[in-house]
Amino acid sequence: MNYRISLRQFISFFVSAAICAFAMEFAARGGDWPQWGGTGNRNLVSAETDLPASFEPGKKNPDGSGIDLATTKNVKWTAKLGGTAYGNPTVSGGRVFVGTDDATLDDDPRFQRTKGGLVKCFDEADGRLLWQLAVPERRNLPKEMWFTHQFLGICSSPTVEGDRVYVVTCADEVVCLDVRGQANGNDGPFQDEGQYMAGPGKPPVKLTDADADILWRLDLIDDVGIRPHDAASCSILIYGDLLYLSTSNGMEVKHVRILAPDAPAFLAVDKRTGKLAAYENEKLSAKLYHAQWCSPSLGKVGERTLIFLGGGDGVCYAFEALEQAPEKPVPLKTVWTYDAIPPDYKYLDGKPIPYYDGDKRKKDSPNKNDGKFVGPSEIIGTPVFVEGRVYFAIGQDPAHGRGRGMLHCVDASGSGDITKTGRLWTYDALDRSLSTVAVADGLVYSMDVAGRLHCVDSETGKPYWVRETEAEAWGGPLVADGKLYFGNKRDFFIMAAGKEPKVLSSIRLGSAVYSTPVAANGVVYVASQKYLWAVEMQVVSDEK
Repeated sequence: MNYRISLRQFISFFVSAAICAFAMEFAARGGDWPQWGGTGNRNLVSAETDLPASFEPGKKNPDGSGIDLATTKNVKWTAKLGGTAYGNPTVSGGRVFVGTDDATLDDDPRFQRTKGGLVKCFDEADGRLLWQLAVPERRNLPKEMWFTHQFLGICSSPTVEGDRVYVVTCADEVVCLDVRGQANGNDGPFQDEGQYMAGPGKPPVKLTDADADILWRLDLIDDVGIRPHDAASCSILIYGDLLYLSTSNGMEVKHVRILAPDAPAFLAVDKRTGKLAAYENEKLSAKLYHAQWCSPSLGKVGERTLIFLGGGDGVCYAFEALEQAPEKPVPLKTVWTYDAIPPDYKYLDGKPIPYYDGDKRKKDSPNKNDGKFVGPSEIIGTPVFVEGRVYFAIGQDPAHGRGRGMLHCVDASGSGDITKTGRLWTYDALDRSLSTVAVADGLVYSMDVAGRLHCVDSETGKPYWVRETEAEAWGGPLVADGKLYFGNKRDFFIMAAGKEPKVLSSIRLGSAVYSTPVAANGVVYVASQKYLWAVEMQVVSDEK
């Protein structure tokens, strides 16, 4: 009896000690940002505190090796990316993950640079490169399948769960990677990383610890029949054993027809195996204006978990999340739809307004790139779920130029067609947008492509202010520590959050910021086209 009591006491003490150790480690690390938007609702808001209101990005080293940290202020470390970076960093388990193009492969004698991409994994403590995945240019495609997103590098923000990283590559594949790379051996059923990273017809590269470890790979073109357009941009959402993602299916290069109208525009994949598990049953591909680029979000509505998707047809969809992976692929159940394109954006004098009339590059286009053109758009920014509501804006490919946009707030509790019944409010005093909004403290912050940040009331849509930044903007704002962090084609801004606009600092980084900054463990991560900055508050000692 005494022995059993002592054993229970020992077990209790051991468990308590383990829990305390875990809690202390978690508290010391603060909060990670393991996926696009931080959490599944994709709201661009962080609970981090003591973040800087300004920083100095520093000067480049003369030898081209990177940024001289001695010339920076409030910068923990910097890392060299490639020539382009459109995705957003993610942070998990002491590592920072980001996508870029393969320009820095010029520094590795094993590779001959193509027009592909890289997934880079850095040490969160010092920015040291731990490993990278080289994705070669995809060649030998039919001419009508030529798509430019390969030249943009990896646009998908890596999604991290446990010891696995999930990302959509610029070759339109879904890959599952080991967070440790090859440092702990070549794991998983996929064993041909050397040939994969070299590309077809080339001798395989000799793997090192600084290379990625692919666990499995799903080719959306060969295995699913997708015909992507422009940018493989989706960042993966995880719920249970499933990965949810848009496929970037879309128009052929001349923008005349959809090459694969019957292929799924949105699907779910078993995260354990990479096998197709579910697909949208809305015939969405046949209705696309341009392509299906939106990243999904999720939220609990009543007793159901819903997956929200901004459609390339201008409709927001809510699908019922699957609780487990099915044995065979199944259609997703559509709970509700919301048409975000009002009639006066679709029709003029009773006739449909052609989508590509809104492309400023089109000969004799009525779009004068002044924000006044009214026509249909799709939903590119991710729908944000907050307290039973979904917030999102409509827009187009930024190359199409400016045009009238619209910000929507929708009640997520409905069913069927909720275009009228689910609309809580709209705000139309903004241009087209491809940015995801941030909702915090009763306010919605939304960036439009013209570079104007709009602040409106989250309950009513009443506008409080508009800040003109005078340069094109693609990414959205991050709300953290009472501040707004965001960039545009020319500058990076830090503003005070709230009902009055106040700029705290504007910073010139040397190249455009097309991504959205993130905050994790006391650090703000800012990615320009060529560099990643880990920005933190630094205390300067007065001692001599």
